[in-house]
Amino acid sequence: MLDNIGIIIGITLMYATPLIYTALGGVISENSGVVNIGLEGMMTLGAFVGAAVGYYMGNPWIAFLAAGAAGGLLALCHAIASVTFNAQQVVSGIAINFIGPGLAMFLSRLFFKGATMTKAIDINHKIPKPLDPIFEGLSLQDSFLAQIFNQYATVYIAFLLVFAMWFVMYKTRFGMRLRAVGEHPRAADTLGINVYRIRYICVILSGVFAGLGGAAMSLAVVSLFSPTLISGQGFIALAAMIFGNWKPQGAMGACLLFGAAQGLVVFLGGTSIRVPSQLLSMLPYLITLIVLAVFVGRSRMPKADGIPYEKGGG
Repeated sequence: MLDNIGIIIGITLMYATPLIYTALGGVISENSGVVNIGLEGMMTLGAFVGAAVGYYMGNPWIAFLAAGAAGGLLALCHAIASVTFNAQQVVSGIAINFIGPGLAMFLSRLFFKGATMTKAIDINHKIPKPLDPIFEGLSLQDSFLAQIFNQYATVYIAFLLVFAMWFVMYKTRFGMRLRAVGEHPRAADTLGINVYRIRYICVILSGVFAGLGGAAMSLAVVSLFSPTLISGQGFIALAAMIFGNWKPQGAMGACLLFGAAQGLVVFLGGTSIRVPSQLLSMLPYLITLIVLAVFVGRSRMPKADGIPYEKGGG
C-alpha cells in the first residue's frame, strides 16, 4: 500500500513538472497585463527543439536551454503583435497555437527524413536524476522514498523556479513594477516605468518557461517528440494559472492537482483494476473543466490583463 502511494506521488511530480514551467509562464505574462493563450504552441515547439537538439548534440542541458530559447522566440512574435501593434491578444495567442505545432512538424520532417516524430534520445542523454547514485548505493531504488524523491533534475528546478518567481514578484522592485503594469499601466507610466519594456520582458519569459515545460516532457518524461506529446498540456497549465489565482505558488498547487490526476491514470492503467482506457484518458481534462467551472469565478485576474496599452491614449 505504501509503495503504491509512493508510485502515485512520484508520477504526480513527474507529470506536474512540465505544467509548472508552463503555468509560471502564464503567471508572469498575465501579471504584466498580456494574455498568453499561446503557451500550448510555445510548449510544443520547445518539446520538439529539446528532443531534436538532445538527439543530435547528446547534451540534455544544451537541449533544455535551446527549448527555452525557441519558446522565447515564438513568444517574441506574440509580444510584437500584442504590445507593439496592440493586436487582440487572444487572437494572437490562437495564431501562436497553430504556428508552434506546425513549425515543429515542418522541422521534424526536415531533420528526421520526413518523419513527424524525432528519433529516441539515448537513455544516457536524457535529463539525469541527481539522487539516483545515492539511492542505488543504498539499495533503495524501489523504496517509498526513492519513488518520491528520486526525480529528474527538471522537477527540482521547477520548484526552485516557483520560489524564485514568488520572490521576484513580491520582494523586488522589478516585481512591484511588473504588478503595477498589470494593474494600472497608465499610473505606472506616469511614475517613469516603461510599460512596453516590462511587458516585452514578461511575454518573452513566458515563452521561455513554456519551452522549458515542453522540454521537460521530451527530455525527461519521454525520450522523443511526437505530434501528440503535448496535446492540451498548455491549456491545462493555463487552467492551473487561473485556479492558482495568477500567483506562482497557487499555480504550482493546481499543477500538482492536475499532475495527480495524470498519475492516477498511469497507476490505474498498470493495475488489474478494469477501467475503460477512454475514461482514464479523459480524466485529467475532466478535472480541469470541473476546477474551472467551480473556481474561475473566485479568481481575481490583474485589472489590466488583456487590455492593450497605448501611451498617451485616453
